[in-house]
Amino acid sequence: MDIRDFFFRFRSFTPIPIALTIIYFAQPEITQILPGTGLLLIGEFIRIWAVSHAGGATRTRDVGAPYLCTSGPYSRVRNPLYIGNLMIFAGIVLIAGSPNLPVMLGVTVTFFIVQYSLIVSLEEETLVNLFGEDYETYRKNVRALLPRLSAWKDAEPREPLPLVETLITEKRTLQNIVIILMFITLRAYFS
Repeated sequence: MDIRDFFFRFRSFTPIPIALTIIYFAQPEITQILPGTGLLLIGEFIRIWAVSHAGGATRTRDVGAPYLCTSGPYSRVRNPLYIGNLMIFAGIVLIAGSPNLPVMLGVTVTFFIVQYSLIVSLEEETLVNLFGEDYETYRKNVRALLPRLSAWKDAEPREPLPLVETLITEKRTLQNIVIILMFITLRAYFS
């Protein structure tokens, strides 16, 4: 099995060791909770915006897509879900605190950069095969991880899903955030 395929298929589970490490070393400090919460909320907002345009197509274990999504946040950056995830986990690290916060933040960010580099490589290879020149044009105009200041003018006009449908699709991520925060709170309470 290609290592990229492993990280793609199990991308919902590979962050578990990072989450457990964050919880184990958690020492929340009031001064970090507000910035951490802000980062977490911005990351989740990006995810909700992205899911509203891509729909449930992002919740699959098979690499590919039924259509090329270039609307909404995808008109500014090719991988908004991964940017949102990185921000969410960085926010969680800040909320949790740690005796050595810069190291914890560095390990977390490095993990996600490595994982997403592998996944993006596989996804882009697949999308070129599926969508050919359309994807190449998109890729030339919209960067992978550094958002454009303005939306790409040739993005498709796609109507986003209603908020309730989007939240239903996003419920697993929201549940995971609540569970991690609950364990951080319990860890802080009992230590």
